Amino acid sequence: MKVAKFLDRSDSVRVGLVEQDQLIPLTMTAGHSSLADLIAAENPVAALESLQRESPIAIDSTIRWLPPIDHQEIWAAGVTYKRSQTARMEESEAAASCYDRVYNADRPELFFKATPHRVSGHGQPLRIRSDATWNVPEPEITLVLSPTMKIVGLTVGNDMSSRDIEGENPLYLPQAKCYDQCAGLGPWVAFFDSLPSPQSLGVDLKIQRDGQVVFDQQTSGDQMARSFDDLVSWLAKDNSFPNGAFLMTGTGIVPTSDFTLHPGDIVQITIDGVGTLSNPIVQGPTHPSTPLEI
Repeated sequence: MKVAKFLDRSDSVRVGLVEQDQLIPLTMTAGHSSLADLIAAENPVAALESLQRESPIAIDSTIRWLPPIDHQEIWAAGVTYKRSQTARMEESEAAASCYDRVYNADRPELFFKATPHRVSGHGQPLRIRSDATWNVPEPEITLVLSPTMKIVGLTVGNDMSSRDIEGENPLYLPQAKCYDQCAGLGPWVAFFDSLPSPQSLGVDLKIQRDGQVVFDQQTSGDQMARSFDDLVSWLAKDNSFPNGAFLMTGTGIVPTSDFTLHPGDIVQITIDGVGTLSNPIVQGPTHPSTPLEI
């Protein structure tokens, strides 16, 4: 069951079911007034099925998608794939031993990624930093977590990264990862009664530039060195998430050092059984007076 946030014709934020080529707005109730409320429900699928459906809307280019987040935090895991470990070690000699050790350690690398206002949804722009020269997308299977840290669904995540900044010094990781429009989520949340196996979750990254595909690579969840449950258990240690959370689980696709994103590029990430997240890339000054809709 796939559930999205979008803006209707009156610019009101709505929640709707996605069924094939239709978006079906839902009439929310006092007990389930937001997507976050549905995520927090004891049985999200049953909660969704209890809501009244309105007339369906054909899905086309006029749909104004929003990121499927309300007030949750976004966290991310690093070095969970062998390719990610190798790439991080290539960034700098100073970082090499750190990333090699964390790949084999019991404790994973977990870091805070974004607050909701820094998140872009399907079709909304993602940003490359103006003070960086090597910027890449990181396609990630993203866990949707209830306030009790139960995995209730999945979405597509893009953990944008300025690799030259992180490579200069591992302590610069927060600046390389967390800034305006640094995270993509969407196009919706796929709720599951039973979470699919990592083996079934293929991940595809395509980057278009001037109408041509300039990067095309695939991986799958079975290449991860850590399980979803293991990552969530570490995130929950001595930590609480009253609004729930999103956890990006790491990337197995890392462009080489001769590739960097350009303004105008289109990044498209597909996760099997979940959906496709597409974002244009921008660079330049941000405008605090016109924040993203959340």
